[in-house]
Amino acid sequence: MNGPVILDRRSVLAGAGALIVSFSLRGASAQEQKPGQGPELPGSLAKFPYLDSWIRIDADGRITAFTGKAELGQGFRTAFQQIAAEQLDVAFEAVKMITADTKLTANEGYTSGSHSMQDSGTAILHAAAQARGLLVAEAARRLELPAETLRTENAAVVAPDGRRLGYGELVAADILHVQAQPTSPLKDPQNFKVMGQPVPRVDIPAKVTGGAAYVQDMRLPGMVHARVVRPPSYGAELVELDAAAVEKMPGVIRIVRDGNFLAVVAEKEFLAVKAMHALAAAAKWRESARLPNQNDLPNVLTKLPSQDFAIFSRNDSSVTGTRTIEATYTRPYQSHGSIGPSCAVAQFADGAMTVWTHTQGVYPDRQAIAEMLGMPQPSVRLIHVEGSGCYGHNGADDAAADAALIARALPGRPVRVQWMREQEHGWEPYGPAMVTRLSASLDAGGKIADWNFAVWSNTHSMRPGGAGALLAAQHMAKSFAVPAPKPLPLPEGGGDRNAIPIYNFPNAHVMHHFIAAMPLRISAMRALGAYHNVFSLESFMDELADLAGADPVEFRLKHLDDQRGRAVVEKAAEEFGWSRDRKAPPNRGHGFAFARYKNLAAYCAIASEVEVDRETGRARLVRAVAAVDAGQVVNPDGITNQIEGAIVQSASWTLYESVAFDDTRITSIDWQTYPILRFNAVPDSIKVHIINRPGQPFLGSGETGQGPAAASLANAIAHATGKRLRDLPISRKKIKDAIDA
Repeated sequence: MNGPVILDRRSVLAGAGALIVSFSLRGASAQEQKPGQGPELPGSLAKFPYLDSWIRIDADGRITAFTGKAELGQGFRTAFQQIAAEQLDVAFEAVKMITADTKLTANEGYTSGSHSMQDSGTAILHAAAQARGLLVAEAARRLELPAETLRTENAAVVAPDGRRLGYGELVAADILHVQAQPTSPLKDPQNFKVMGQPVPRVDIPAKVTGGAAYVQDMRLPGMVHARVVRPPSYGAELVELDAAAVEKMPGVIRIVRDGNFLAVVAEKEFLAVKAMHALAAAAKWRESARLPNQNDLPNVLTKLPSQDFAIFSRNDSSVTGTRTIEATYTRPYQSHGSIGPSCAVAQFADGAMTVWTHTQGVYPDRQAIAEMLGMPQPSVRLIHVEGSGCYGHNGADDAAADAALIARALPGRPVRVQWMREQEHGWEPYGPAMVTRLSASLDAGGKIADWNFAVWSNTHSMRPGGAGALLAAQHMAKSFAVPAPKPLPLPEGGGDRNAIPIYNFPNAHVMHHFIAAMPLRISAMRALGAYHNVFSLESFMDELADLAGADPVEFRLKHLDDQRGRAVVEKAAEEFGWSRDRKAPPNRGHGFAFARYKNLAAYCAIASEVEVDRETGRARLVRAVAAVDAGQVVNPDGITNQIEGAIVQSASWTLYESVAFDDTRITSIDWQTYPILRFNAVPDSIKVHIINRPGQPFLGSGETGQGPAAASLANAIAHATGKRLRDLPISRKKIKDAIDA
């Protein structure tokens, strides 16, 4: 596991004869490119341009690559290792990866938005390639030979006469402490030995053998266990607490209270759980009804005050439509549904706080925790360790804050905090509810003449950076205010992500109605607004194709100019066996959908076959065929994993998931009240076809499949039943009611 890290900055800097990591820990500004200094550097090199921020070679030949991104199950740890190994001409096993750690790695902010390959992978690619060039240059100097006559292999520079200089022999303390250049001597993809190969992911063995894979598995010497007693509802106040009996329970070490923050610490985990239940029973809270009417949520959202932005407009008065349709699509609040409740370990010793956490942003979370504790940021260290379930801003940051606040009360002892299931479901930040309204007109030739799209949504990120984003800080006696929500800027966007169509319409207008008020606690959930916007857009494309009497795939291609997009659509249709008349077996339907994530990342098209039980309304995704273009492929298995996971995850969101609440409390607090897709509903077959683009930039693929998967599934249900359902989730009750209507 990547728990306590032996390597620290002091030992790194003491390593004579090594290429050392030497980026500034004061923030990115110390090494940012200054305006006018030339072409922007690729990927995260633009903010951390020194090569030794990314690659280290020791005098003994050991090679370490660094990334500020957090491995969340995307498989990039393996892909980055492949990139570094390829560009340095060494074996895959020769590279060690160090991931997000505020003491060792660059500040790459959050691991989100499918940016890991695009930003960090690109930085490692160019840094490793330039490092190889510097090693060759140093060897040429020592051997007194032209650099172009030398080659690299197996961590050595080799001369034509067979003389070899190992990388460890060539390193000097400052050889890589140079700024990166805009272009590097990248290897020809035709000569790749490691990149492009399906290398088994390095994080999988421990996960499938019961090994120490997650922060939930961490056990440190002298560690104690803590549980937090959460308020029963938003805004509840702790008005009475008699903790005397709990303090006397066996194994209880300390009760920690700070305002509405309440926790208990015990020697053993089960004792902590027992004490938590007793402490909860001893606490009295004052609650208030403040939640909206769940049964009228779309009207609640669209009637809230909003900031309105016209984010796209195209006008061609020469083209007019003759047939118009309108539709409204809705998405409920949805949980991340992390299988493992959020967890963190913290230790306060010698005035310094160390936190092991599955946060997606070690630096922003460090900033928030330092502010909460009133500590200088350099005295707080956050080390990323994988968590069991994530994909967005779940409870990881809050658990880290809980652990830090409790650990401060027990100097010297590591404190492990794990949330309970009902806490995870009841208190995590949800994916925001959304409403989209669409209208479009067809011209006499059956093409879209006019397109109008409007989306209502909260912000899609309330991630840390300030203490007010943390539950513990909000509940302290001297509480920190929740920061004001803001819309995320385009071109990536938040609630408006993928709201702008990639298709070519002569008249198109897109409005983003940003709702500042947040009835429920919300933040980033995988794909942000793209999931619902693509679901809406691609469902509506099918409705328009039906109006035009056109095949859905042909209809899309008629409006799509992007050649890489067309190739993905055509590939998915071909591999699925799509036909114009779409003759599906009885009680089955075929659906299709396509998107380019954020209109600037990976392309993905998905064709689905769904089975609908007309007696019960139960829908099951039987098979899915996807085509994806993520630029240059590093690990095809990794991309396949991402698309397969996106399809399964999206099927769960689309068919089952919705946060439930009354006027005071969240009521979907377990797997019965918040159902997710079970094993018996997993598709029989998912096939992923990758269109490799050697030499092209990496395009993030981790979130490209969720939107197309949802729309493809919804379109297949409409094809199977003849009924169009526009409100997520498309539950069996909604399907049954539609069939019976």
